[in-house]
Amino acid sequence: MSSEKIVVCGAGGFIGGHLVADLLRQGHKDLRAVDIKPLDEWYQHFPQVENLRLDLQGKEACEQAARGAAQIYNHAADMGGMGFIENNRCLCMLSVLINTHLLMAARKFGVPRYFYASSACVYNADKQRDVNVTALKEADAYPAMPEDGYGWEKLFSERMCRHFREDFGLVTRVVRYHNVYGPHGTWDGGREKAPAAVCRKVIQAKLSGKMEIEIWGDGHQTRSFMYIDDCLKGTQRLMHSDVIEPLNLGSNELVSINQLVDIVEGIAGVKLKRSYNLNAPKGVAGRNSDNTLIKKYFNWEPGTRLKDGLAKTYAWINDEIKRNAKSR
Repeated sequence: MSSEKIVVCGAGGFIGGHLVADLLRQGHKDLRAVDIKPLDEWYQHFPQVENLRLDLQGKEACEQAARGAAQIYNHAADMGGMGFIENNRCLCMLSVLINTHLLMAARKFGVPRYFYASSACVYNADKQRDVNVTALKEADAYPAMPEDGYGWEKLFSERMCRHFREDFGLVTRVVRYHNVYGPHGTWDGGREKAPAAVCRKVIQAKLSGKMEIEIWGDGHQTRSFMYIDDCLKGTQRLMHSDVIEPLNLGSNELVSINQLVDIVEGIAGVKLKRSYNLNAPKGVAGRNSDNTLIKKYFNWEPGTRLKDGLAKTYAWINDEIKRNAKSR
């Protein structure tokens, strides 16, 4: 396995960067990392890897990325947290070009295995209107009513993977991620997700002495959050399995946003005055992962406790904020 060429698309991003690091730890030697961002903007990059800056919305770029590959992990997308995807639906939809052209390139060059990173945003919105949400099963994606823009792109791209498998014999694997978090990710600038955003806000409140925090929505909306180490384990298990249907990959530890803030305050050793921005993007009322199928297939599910993963994430963001302050 270590001699096969593995291509990670979106390698300059959060999950992609961690995946490249993990593959290197396992001893894989022939890695190609691809991202649209300049190399100095990648969250993690490694000089021993073939690092390519390509716009994978283009057909020729996808062919350059896929040529000679034994495995392709497609984590490339124009996306972010709820603040980004609710206000950039067209940009999110255009990511369909990436998956379509990568699939075409994978077929052209006979790539043995192809992985697509989908999202829990594909699930029917009617099943997510209650904060006391019933955990979402894979079948709950249909009848289709996904997140507008981003969710539709993910659901369509899942279907593309399915039909390339059925019509052309391309081995495709599809995962539906539920809110992945951890170090070496976006924590500021508008694309960050809730765990990183809350960590940043608590750290900044503590450093500034202004002991206040703004929460998007009423704080009662519920989510589950999966630590990056569990994400990597589940991703690679699915890639090398015989599971052909899209599979949930997420923690089933459901918390409200208020409880998320409670945990981060506990890590920081502070208690902040809360204000609620009811006009801010907040997404569905509730979303959680039903892990029945992943336990059935792998006798495993994501198990990192939220407070443990958040402690590591908080420490990393705290160091980043202090480092940035010193460099100014």
